[in-house]
Amino acid sequence: MNYKRWIFIAIFLFGAGLIFGLTTPADLANLISQEIAALEEFGDTIASLPLPLVAILIFAKNASALAISFVLSPILCLAPILSLTLNGWLISFVSTTVIQEKSLSFLLAGLLPHGIFEIPALIMAQAAALSFGAMAVMAIFKKEKRKLLSPNFKQNLKYLLIALALLVPAAIIETYVTPLLLT
Repeated sequence: MNYKRWIFIAIFLFGAGLIFGLTTPADLANLISQEIAALEEFGDTIASLPLPLVAILIFAKNASALAISFVLSPILCLAPILSLTLNGWLISFVSTTVIQEKSLSFLLAGLLPHGIFEIPALIMAQAAALSFGAMAVMAIFKKEKRKLLSPNFKQNLKYLLIALALLVPAAIIETYVTPLLLT
């Protein structure tokens, strides 16, 4: 299966997560809101660090998540599937809460500047992980697929590296621009 198809599959999974987030029951939403409040305290701690360090931490967190998903993808592609659906779910769930408590313009100011880079990076990296993971699983069961595993890995590693490069401007924008837009 070519990489474009994996991109469409990744977009579909991310979109499914977005829909799940919009349909989250209120009871679960209240429980999760308490957890998000605890995360906000952690965010305040990070915000007290020097800005260059914050940008490095944001990049490192996002890059490690993508790399781990890629490495774990041969385990039935579970890591990229979960990453795409959970990230989509979290974005839509938090977005509905932010729109209710603040406004749509506040949400867009907080999400769009870095999301323009970060969301495509997520989709690109997870599509590469899905492609590699599926090929690895097929190589286990079909001998003729084994010779394709190394070229598949190399090609998808290139896509992963491009995605990681997109995380650099995303982290910089999230650190330096987004806080200015939210004040």
